[in-house]
Amino acid sequence: MTTWTYVDGAWLEGNPGLVGPMTHAMWLGSCVFDGARAFEGVAPDLDIHCQRINNSARAMGLKPLHDAGEIFELCQDGIAKFEKGAGLYIRPMYWAEGGFVDNDPETTRFCLSIYDSTLPEPMGGAVTLSPFRRPTIETAPTNAKAACLYPNSGRALREARARGFDNAVMLDSNSNVAELTSANIWLAKDGEAHTPVPNGTFLNGITRQRVIKLLREAGITVHERTLTWKDFLEADEVFQTGNYGKVLPFTRIEDRDLQPGPIYGRARELYWAWAHGG
Repeated sequence: MTTWTYVDGAWLEGNPGLVGPMTHAMWLGSCVFDGARAFEGVAPDLDIHCQRINNSARAMGLKPLHDAGEIFELCQDGIAKFEKGAGLYIRPMYWAEGGFVDNDPETTRFCLSIYDSTLPEPMGGAVTLSPFRRPTIETAPTNAKAACLYPNSGRALREARARGFDNAVMLDSNSNVAELTSANIWLAKDGEAHTPVPNGTFLNGITRQRVIKLLREAGITVHERTLTWKDFLEADEVFQTGNYGKVLPFTRIEDRDLQPGPIYGRARELYWAWAHGG
């Protein structure tokens, strides 16, 4: 894939080597990132993603090196290196070079990678319940988009795929639904939308927040509340929101087939219209 990375004041093509064996992030995990999207000539909520990477850095004890506006401008510069309308993934990152166990914030580094990544088609997929759970703020930096959280999501996804599913729902420590392995999850029941209320075990996604606002403005009731796996098994619709695919449906939950429904369809329609300025 075509990739451009901004680091130390220059744009480099490809996959430049940025860390070594003594880099704190390499062996002690002090890396945070964010993910934004450019597609069809738009980059929705890019400014909010640029702010969130700095929030994540502070939560991890790192030192933000650029303000959100500077990161936004760098993103625009990088997007311009690609064909107009290309599907892109935009990933700013901070990490520490030094420290022992705890990182040294004065050694913080920054890079911004932008690369080809076409949005997935809304073809649907199968979802199951994971045996693995999301951590709490007492056990992990769940208030940051931290790389160290993703091995747990990765093993949940790996286990689900081994059983023939495309994604997995992860519970919190109280046995309530938290999120998918890498996106926020929704259900629809009797013409209303429901999504887990943020409780410190998962990030309140930027696309999630945007879809809540758009649905409510369109007159659709949205409940942010505690949800159980049973609620999802009995739902009329199940869908997801997240940066990678924006708004995508599920067409099977465990052994039950579903169809993409009207609440999902409206959410996707509203999001695309808003993203394109409507």
